[in-house]
Amino acid sequence: MALFEYFPNYVWNLSLSIAIGSGAEIGEIIDMSKPLLEAAEAGEDAGTAEFLAEWLKKANDLEAQAADDEARERLFSAAEKLRRAALYLLTAERMQGHGHPGRAETYDRALKSFDKYVAYGGENCERVEIPYEGKTLSGYLTRAEGVDGPAPAVLFLNGLDSCKELLYWTRLPQALAKRGISTLCLDQPGTGEAIRRQGLHAHYDSERWGTPVYDWMAGHPEIDAERIGCSGIPLGGYYVPRVVANEPRFASGVVWGANHNWAEVQEKRMKREGENPVPHYWKHVWWVFGATDQDDFMAKAKGMNLNGQMEKIKVPFLVTHGEKDRQISLDYAHQAYDQLVNSPKRELKIFTAYEGGVEHVGADNMSFGRSLIADWFAETLGGRTHL
Repeated sequence: MALFEYFPNYVWNLSLSIAIGSGAEIGEIIDMSKPLLEAAEAGEDAGTAEFLAEWLKKANDLEAQAADDEARERLFSAAEKLRRAALYLLTAERMQGHGHPGRAETYDRALKSFDKYVAYGGENCERVEIPYEGKTLSGYLTRAEGVDGPAPAVLFLNGLDSCKELLYWTRLPQALAKRGISTLCLDQPGTGEAIRRQGLHAHYDSERWGTPVYDWMAGHPEIDAERIGCSGIPLGGYYVPRVVANEPRFASGVVWGANHNWAEVQEKRMKREGENPVPHYWKHVWWVFGATDQDDFMAKAKGMNLNGQMEKIKVPFLVTHGEKDRQISLDYAHQAYDQLVNSPKRELKIFTAYEGGVEHVGADNMSFGRSLIADWFAETLGGRTHL
């Protein structure tokens, strides 16, 4: 297995692979990407404005076609077009640097298309807002299927540059719902709406928001407070263990990609060791962490390691990682697993070429990670793995 390597640089190919895994049409991917081949030759940072322009063209077409469907009350058909429009808008927005022209407008359009797609398609996806430090954290609640009474649930966290919509499109919430487990996809501080609309920056002590989110979930009448798990992708591989270690009421945890020492990863990236997840990387992380310059960012990132944290985890915990992850070293997965000395049930799964999912968070093939994580939560939270 490998990324869909259409462009001559990793960062652009990662975006294509994420979009494909999230439900893009391959023909539309080619239509949007073919005019960008020359621009991609200049590197990951140059040409991102051209990327936005090309992907906007396709989103414009899809939104116009959806409007025609709406006029004929063909709302299921409109929903499918709006789903892809939202995906292409979010992908293009993710490729832009902080403050780049058109970025904010593109994000707003993406959320509007997503909301209409959910409504028209009857998606199992309810928008929720959780009070936090005088502001709100937004999320999507996907309800368990076939459960009478309060159901187990999983808090699903973003990485550095993802958003709750992309979490929903991993289809982990749908896989969990089938197993009788609800999911809350969250834009935590530093991601999605939290950073873009609420001005909430990331910080190392993720339990600061993890505990109030747990309290909100535990107070929900359809969620069993004794059976709440936590999972996350990329930088979520740091946030999840930190949250579970310091909020012992979580009943189970999984990282979809380990991120044991993200502070050290930043030192490596300054030496150009390993790939970046997005263009304009350093300006992006300054924005996410509310840093004024590189020194300020490195100081804020200093606490982002899990040494001394994993030992606090006393619930079942699964560590997964892709064998050929080009961003986060496989060694961090082994470090995380080795320090889970007080977990009553710990497991390490390295995805290899035998099955796929070898790249960063399984961007080459998310199906194996999705199934394994859903089964793990079913077994540790009391869901089901078959009819």
